[in-house]
Amino acid sequence: MKTKSFLELADVKAIAAAAEAEALKNNWAVTIAISDDAGNLLWLQRLDGAAALSSHIAPAKAHTAAMGRRESKVYEDIINGGRTAFLTAPLVEGLLEGGVPIVKDGHVIGAVGVSGVKSNEDAQIAKAGIAALGL
Repeated sequence: MKTKSFLELADVKAIAAAAEAEALKNNWAVTIAISDDAGNLLWLQRLDGAAALSSHIAPAKAHTAAMGRRESKVYEDIINGGRTAFLTAPLVEGLLEGGVPIVKDGHVIGAVGVSGVKSNEDAQIAKAGIAALGL
């Protein structure tokens, strides 16, 4: 039987703090969402000035990255590449860059989703948060 790693509250707080620091350093008003490996929301933080819609998009990006075990940008690229039928996939939302899985020992243990600025900047913030874990 294998042992499964999971995010603890201290991990979630460290990710959130590092992601917030990256956003603030760049003067980006965003929402940061952190999910477990099943896409369940563990943390939601809307920075001052972030659009209300971002509080719906960020968790969707995190959910997609966790459940799909890959960055949400992969799905955006699939759709932009012409495979629009992918939009009918069940329970998949947040098909935009900015959702990044958290991987430990080759296994996805959660994900970070960010929304509020350009998609590549959202991803930059998510990756900065994940880097705080030193995985």
